[in-house]
Amino acid sequence: MLKFAKNYMEGIDGIATYPMISLLIFFIFFAILFWWVLTASKAHIKEVSEIPLDENQPKQ
Repeated sequence: MLKFAKNYMEGIDGIATYPMISLLIFFIFFAILFWWVLTASKAHIKEVSEIPLDENQPKQ
């Protein structure tokens, strides 16, 4: 079954660019996420982490 898919995909022009585009999108997303984690303020992270424990919030 895999041979069939491989032979079929080899006939598509430019098929090699799709894995490179996917890798680039993956890398950019996680690079931005890593940058955001490093630059996020400690006060904001502490505030967000305490949201589930806040009893003053109305229950939905």
